[in-house]
Amino acid sequence: MKKYNMLWTLLFLGSTAHAQDWPEVKPEARPGSRWWWLGSAVDQKNLSYNLKKYGTAGLGSLEITPIYGVQGNEQNDIDFLSPKWMEMLEYTEAEAQKNGISIDMNTGTGWPFGGPEVTIEEAATKAIFESYLINGGKDVSLDICITDPKEKKRQEGIAKLSRLMAYDGKGKCLDLTSKVNEGKLIWKAPAGEWQLIALFEGKTLQKVKRAAPGGEGYVMDHLNPKAVKNYFAKFDQAFKKSQTDWPRSFFNDSYEVYGADWTPGLLEEFAKRRGYRLEEHFPEFLDETRPETSRRILSDYRETVSEMLIDNFTTQWTKWAHGHGSTTRNQAHGSPANLIDTYASVDIPECEGFGLTDFHIKGLRRDSLTRPNFSDISMLKYASSAAHISGKPYTSSETFTWLTDHFRTSLSQCKPDMDLMFVSGVNHMFFHGTPYSPQEAAWPGWLFYATVNMSPTNSIWRDAPAFFNYITRCQSFLQMGQPDNDFLVYLPIYDMWNDLPGRMVAFDIHKMDQYAPKFIKTIQTIIQGGYDVDYISDAFIRTTRYEDGQLVTSGGTRYKALVVPAARLMPATTLKKLISLAREGATVAFVEQYPEDVPGYSQLRQNRKAFSAVCADLPQADSFNKTQCFDFGKGRIIIGSDYHQVLDATGTPAEEIKTHYGLQFIRRTNPDGHHYFVSCLQKQDVNGWATLNVADTAAMLFDPMTGEKGMAQTRTKDGKLQVRLQLKSGESLIVQTFREKPEGQSAWKYGSEQAYSLSLDHGWKLAFTESHPSIEGEFDIDTPMSWTEIDHPNATINMGTARYTVTIDMPQLKADDWILDLGDVRESARVRINGHEAGTVWAVPFRLKIGKWLKPGKNTLEVEVTNLPSNRIADMDRKGEQWRIFKEINMVKLNYEKGDYSHLQPMPAGLNSCVKLIPVNYDKL
Repeated sequence: MKKYNMLWTLLFLGSTAHAQDWPEVKPEARPGSRWWWLGSAVDQKNLSYNLKKYGTAGLGSLEITPIYGVQGNEQNDIDFLSPKWMEMLEYTEAEAQKNGISIDMNTGTGWPFGGPEVTIEEAATKAIFESYLINGGKDVSLDICITDPKEKKRQEGIAKLSRLMAYDGKGKCLDLTSKVNEGKLIWKAPAGEWQLIALFEGKTLQKVKRAAPGGEGYVMDHLNPKAVKNYFAKFDQAFKKSQTDWPRSFFNDSYEVYGADWTPGLLEEFAKRRGYRLEEHFPEFLDETRPETSRRILSDYRETVSEMLIDNFTTQWTKWAHGHGSTTRNQAHGSPANLIDTYASVDIPECEGFGLTDFHIKGLRRDSLTRPNFSDISMLKYASSAAHISGKPYTSSETFTWLTDHFRTSLSQCKPDMDLMFVSGVNHMFFHGTPYSPQEAAWPGWLFYATVNMSPTNSIWRDAPAFFNYITRCQSFLQMGQPDNDFLVYLPIYDMWNDLPGRMVAFDIHKMDQYAPKFIKTIQTIIQGGYDVDYISDAFIRTTRYEDGQLVTSGGTRYKALVVPAARLMPATTLKKLISLAREGATVAFVEQYPEDVPGYSQLRQNRKAFSAVCADLPQADSFNKTQCFDFGKGRIIIGSDYHQVLDATGTPAEEIKTHYGLQFIRRTNPDGHHYFVSCLQKQDVNGWATLNVADTAAMLFDPMTGEKGMAQTRTKDGKLQVRLQLKSGESLIVQTFREKPEGQSAWKYGSEQAYSLSLDHGWKLAFTESHPSIEGEFDIDTPMSWTEIDHPNATINMGTARYTVTIDMPQLKADDWILDLGDVRESARVRINGHEAGTVWAVPFRLKIGKWLKPGKNTLEVEVTNLPSNRIADMDRKGEQWRIFKEINMVKLNYEKGDYSHLQPMPAGLNSCVKLIPVNYDKL
């Protein structure tokens, strides 16, 4: 426990640090990655080799997730948590420390949690209902069994009768469970027509997905506290016996426990938590026509499942990890629980990007083999909101899942979605992922079936350190200080629980556009309006206070107002708390309507009057069609239907960097002022003055691509700080503001490009520094062009790095600096001027300042460009080379399609457009 307490003390101390320079880099600021151990077939030599590669490139965290193995390599597989596995873990921890890497691990193999120790009794459970109609007034002998032949066979010897209830349709309910013996009901039925409903507790029979050796088995029942406790026993035993150090953090992947809508003891928990017995209302619960009563009972069921998942799984898991000096990192999405409360019940909430976002950034390579991102900013904010309102310093992300098809993802395509994660609140990213691959494995090495492969076997690894530096610089700021979003937005979970079809609702990222379209539009509208928000649940509203003019959550984070977005259903206790906060001085806004009624069948029957009494305290208005502000105690209540008008009425100004310039941003506070991460995720460039909504007097700019920094040009307008910003489409910047201007800082260089530019059209030569298959010799290409066009049989099928060289005769032109614009780079490049390393370009715009290395007269420019593996893998498929050597799913294409890449046409490689030198003049202060 001491290790845990010390760890979090250090984290919170670090979070209050401030910077006039780049913040000190902690290991958590460096990028992390999910480290796939295929078959757990690791050895010390290759662990050392891989960890050195990872550490040298700049990774700071690795999360071990064992999965299925490699075909024909069974003799090297190691069973999960076996003495040999623990020996490898211990060696890994020691080697990782040498390379500046922290080790996390999955609390299982593959996903979800489960394995050979999970008995059928403690496996994931589902409800199976059977219904019978009988006429009473006689002795009844009836077989009570599962009637579907397929399900009956699956559940044979497994499913158990939990309840048999009888209903007369007039309000009378009888429990007949005790009258069933060996599947036969013997009952003297009273007169009348009776509906009998039997509940069988069956099993989903789901096995661990992508399990590693020693991890195969049933998925555990996450709602069953005994099953969860027993599951962790194997870890206790393995670590105790081996005396291996516990990892920094334990991880749980997205909740993919399919069809597990029940657990033994649910009926008892339901009665305790909701105040009535669910089994007495099975007919309404199962009524698919969903009248009001049915929907309210269903909402109660969903709320109970949510609470049980949090109490019995995530809270218990976190408490167990803390007992061993570790923390927990969790993906709550996909679960049937309130996502805010579930995420907040662990130490590090983690969101997930799934697909590529098209921001229409100028010059960014398009690819037909992509899939759209399911996780827009509204989905990504569940994890960061929970972290912010509960005071957790980190929000992590499963980053770059399926951006493009295999072997086709560039670093330039990664950056915009990384920036989207950052503006969503992520500050502790993890790649998805990095497969462990032995040095002796033939290319393409050991692979995971989903992209992106961020590992030394991928050609993008050559220039990935520049990307890793960018992430590290961004996260060093994003981990500093505290969140500073404008508003809390109430999550209308009861509307979702009440309205959605089916029985169990799993809030996975692929369905949120169906489950919460209005809420998604609300969040997007507020953000487009120039504000930033965090979501808040009923539980966190109950612990929120009003202090010094702001709302303060239990995690200590401050907000200017709370917005209720057209919520129809809300517990009376929540509404009463909102009214109380407003009376104390807070601003609370209701959009479109006041909540109409409390959720839940028990409240439907008993507490309408209590809710009406609470509503009576609200300001009465004829219509929400116009925005109205009401003084309410010491605070205000605002109503209206137009979000822009309602938010404007709070007195909180919108951020001009969004409303005027279209920039995406996130803002944080620090002891000296504030800091913004700003990204130009749009087609338009930006060059102008932006008013910032902070009461500070000076600002510095930090370029996370280059590490440059300097004092910004600032001025005041109407008493507010304005900062001059220059951003090209696709670029990003960190703005730090200060209450008192720091001394001794140089000025930021604002440049104006001259109308004249030097086109480097002729005299280029090309030679390969590395190529697979090999391409020897030098080529006089004259103009910069894709090397797939040169006259060589391997040019369209290779993966490698080619050096483009040209001699520049510098013109007699006065300029403060020169920008090298490489145009369309396929896919990243290192630049050398007269033998000096000038930098790496890996994202649009592919530009570098190179003036300090240029000299009068002739200069030598060398550009080493690295392409993607797509052309090489397509050639291997055309030749029938067997590189798909992995068990289970092996490899699939985009959208999980089977097939190979033999049909792919060559992708351009190298320099793919005109190259320019652009003279720049800097502003003279």
